[in-house]
Amino acid sequence: MKEIQPIQSPIQAEVTVPGSKSYTHRTFIAAALSNGDCTILNSLKSEDTEYTLHTLNQLGIHIEEKENHVFIRGGYGQFSECNNPIFLGNSGTSMRLLAGIGALGKGDYTFTGSPRLCERPIQDLLDALNQLGVSAYALHKNGCPPLIVSGKPLQGGSITLNCTKSSQYLSAMLLIAPCTQNGLEIQVQPGLVSKPYVDMTLDIMRCFGIQYERDRYDRFFVPGKQTYQAGTYTVEPDCSQAGYFWAAAAVTGGKVKVLGVTKNSKQGDVRLVEVFEKMGCNITHSSDGITVEGGQLKSIRVDMSDMPDMVPTLAVVSAFAKGTTTIENVAHLTVKESNRLDSVATELRKMGIHADATADAIQIEGGTPKGNVDIETYNDHRMAMCFAVAGLKVPHIRIQNPKCVQKSFPNFFEVFEGMYRS
Repeated sequence: MKEIQPIQSPIQAEVTVPGSKSYTHRTFIAAALSNGDCTILNSLKSEDTEYTLHTLNQLGIHIEEKENHVFIRGGYGQFSECNNPIFLGNSGTSMRLLAGIGALGKGDYTFTGSPRLCERPIQDLLDALNQLGVSAYALHKNGCPPLIVSGKPLQGGSITLNCTKSSQYLSAMLLIAPCTQNGLEIQVQPGLVSKPYVDMTLDIMRCFGIQYERDRYDRFFVPGKQTYQAGTYTVEPDCSQAGYFWAAAAVTGGKVKVLGVTKNSKQGDVRLVEVFEKMGCNITHSSDGITVEGGQLKSIRVDMSDMPDMVPTLAVVSAFAKGTTTIENVAHLTVKESNRLDSVATELRKMGIHADATADAIQIEGGTPKGNVDIETYNDHRMAMCFAVAGLKVPHIRIQNPKCVQKSFPNFFEVFEGMYRS
């Protein structure tokens, strides 16, 4: 249990957040596919990213974790056999991206994880791999892990891909496409969610020297027989993690600058500051970071389909705003680490805030949240971090299982408390 101490005066702080989790996963995988020695700077060291690194090592990739960087020796797009099950905890990103990578290997790979991960859908990715002639199936025939993926030389071709549940299916197919013989054309069915994460994948591919063609988010073509180029790569700060500190400024009327984050980032979550600006905050962009200064908060209606990880954060901020906020087009949040729509609504109601979750939206009626509440985190890192923000204004907010932040931001509470105790 972690009790958050309310602040006594407006926050005035500059904060540094760790490297992007999304970019770290993708950079590690691209480096593993490369033609030589890669040095990765500012990567995130967390539970999820360690699962990705450990799996790449299980697949025969030489990895050394140094004090200030990670060294990865690429395998030229090839991987070794692995007879032991590959356990990925509750890392959906690791499961989806690495299941795709398994198609480049040798023999059968078994991918499994925590009970919650084994409830999270992945059938659309398996269908895409099947279209390439890859044997890939759910062991229990339920469209969820555990999975069996059989590696083989990939010829490529043309596939149709359903990404209404996760953009990571598309990212997985894009990452393996350069390693096919004839290239890969991907036709994306309407309804792609979380588009900025696809942009991040393409950004990493471009940085590693991979060429591709695209028609918006509808069609992609990646020529075959390409090689990811080894080199030194730096992971940019995580905009998802920055959101908690900007939210702290929003609810307290303080002023927080997150260093190293700029509006030019491919990370969709950087646009959370635009949402806060519409709610009444002042935003300042500078060359070394983005500053949010809290103001009189008002409710909004907003489509968050491209910023799903920021929905819990926005929901908590909305509890302090005047009026009713509606967050729409976020059905994919029901299959995250928890059902985040139900989880957030339940915990807000504990604080006396009227909140209703539907199949694809959440409504929050702002007011005066009450304290002396135990917040259930559902073993979901984002629940722990977003409700810590509420504790800055409301007394005796106690976060259960605070260690769940190990998944993405192991020293979150240290950085969070340093923001107002320095």
